[in-house]
Amino acid sequence: MQHKAPKKITPILSKHETKEIYRKSVHVASIILPLSYRYIFNYDKSLTVTVLLPLALIAVIIELFRLEHKTAKKIFYRIFGIMLRKHEVANLTGASYLLTSSVFTITLFPHDIAFISLSFLALGDTFAAVAGIRFGKRKLKNNYKSFEGSLACFVSCFIFALIYSIHPTMAFVGAIAATFAELSKIPIDDNIKLPIFTAIIMSLASIIIPVNF
Repeated sequence: MQHKAPKKITPILSKHETKEIYRKSVHVASIILPLSYRYIFNYDKSLTVTVLLPLALIAVIIELFRLEHKTAKKIFYRIFGIMLRKHEVANLTGASYLLTSSVFTITLFPHDIAFISLSFLALGDTFAAVAGIRFGKRKLKNNYKSFEGSLACFVSCFIFALIYSIHPTMAFVGAIAATFAELSKIPIDDNIKLPIFTAIIMSLASIIIPVNF
């Protein structure tokens, strides 16, 4: 009697998708930056930047060093390789861009807008990626991203803003701006593009729309 070979189980997610979800699960931890700005530093710009700027510089210096030295590159890849995208192997990683954009966002924009914009980066970008990978069926035209991922980005940002008592109109504007930035194909790292674009749009909206945050 012949025994049928067991069917090969196809994984729900590919290796690339699993890696991306793992990366985003770590990325969401960056919410600690805006939360620290609000609750630990009490919106003190000078103190927050005094702490963040050296960290950003150290991160960039370490990255430049590992890009120029083969041994450092191998060690770096051995430790963080599971989190790196292909283009990050030979370029700066999202972590350096994240710290740098945090310094600029906090320095240039009102504290409430900076807080929301950086929070949107941690949450919106993460939910967009996870939902897009797991449930994304409707790919957007001329874009590898999905409607489901963009919707998850908007909803997560909008709800977060409402939880923090941001006026619904401003919460909507900010969530739309973050979703557009995350979705856009502008060749700038999302860690820079999303918070700064969102902060600019919300700053302009606060001038035009007569509501308080």
